[in-house]
Amino acid sequence: MSSSTAFPGQSPLVETAPLSLCAREPHVPADRLVAEMVPPPRFDSVRFDTYVPDPNQPSQSEAVTVLSGFAAGLGGAHATGSGRRKWFGSKKPAAPSGPRGVYLDGGYGVGKTHLLASLWHATPAEPSLKAFGTFVELTNLVGALGFQQTVRTLSGHRLLCIDEFELDDPGDTVLVSSLLSRLVEAGVALAATSNTLPGKLGEGRFAAADFLREIQGLSAHFRPLRIDGEDYRHRGLPEAPPPYSDDQVTRAAYATPGASLDDFPGLLNHLAKVHPSRYGALTDELGAVCLTGVTPVPDQSTALRLVVLADRLYDREVPVLASGLPFDQLFSDEMLNGGYRKKYFRAISRLTALARDAKGLVAQ
Repeated sequence: MSSSTAFPGQSPLVETAPLSLCAREPHVPADRLVAEMVPPPRFDSVRFDTYVPDPNQPSQSEAVTVLSGFAAGLGGAHATGSGRRKWFGSKKPAAPSGPRGVYLDGGYGVGKTHLLASLWHATPAEPSLKAFGTFVELTNLVGALGFQQTVRTLSGHRLLCIDEFELDDPGDTVLVSSLLSRLVEAGVALAATSNTLPGKLGEGRFAAADFLREIQGLSAHFRPLRIDGEDYRHRGLPEAPPPYSDDQVTRAAYATPGASLDDFPGLLNHLAKVHPSRYGALTDELGAVCLTGVTPVPDQSTALRLVVLADRLYDREVPVLASGLPFDQLFSDEMLNGGYRKKYFRAISRLTALARDAKGLVAQ
């Protein structure tokens, strides 16, 4: 719908009224969940040669070398349902033998998702024989298809990449560990990154030894690959722009094709009515997200839903323009020092990056 809008000091402009996320209640069929198990748009074009290692962190360059070899080795793999065959094909005798899984061990912002997506792209197999998704998306797939159908659906794959393996829910961890055991038996190669368990704060990451212990019975199938470094989203970049006024955000929403405009507290309430598995569909075809009145998140359940939305927006490279408080004040000190600390810091990091992307939406 178009409307003629005149802002103070400006000539009337014919503009399109912005969308509202709060008006969207998407329903996602199970077959879409399967078809969308590919690297998200932000990582659709990444490759090993587009990863820029920090020269002060040699483990980053080493990770590229190791993962490139890992992908090349999968060229001879063929999942037939037999766990007794060789992982690498007989026509590739020079390929190294070893674990059929790799765990990328490092803090947030060191490029683990970039490397995981690069591995997916570099693996010589048709896209339909490779799957990529977050832990939450994988558990949603099991919920939609059922355990046995999920096993049948993924057993023919060469590679399954799991980003942000959630290790703070024992039930889901056991469920996915059982699923991965069945897939390993079918000859599927695995790659994963993970999140921090409560009480395992340390460097803000979940250590490899703890990850391998948690995925019961699968330790022998994973090679830990440590990736050191600082959050690349802040490496050599300016601080996030300060929040804008409500008027600036509203003007930008009307002037930006495909933008949404919502009151932040209202959006938080709406997220409680939409299953997190649908947050990707919630953001379909958005040109930008414009939010007014950003305030601290009131409770942990709301905060965790916001983390999922931030991940989906970041995956899809949707800029976020906001008024109110800056994003580094979203979460309380208690949240930032609690068991979900890593998730909240990742959300702050990603929303800050999207806020930088949104600077060009505001008329100077």
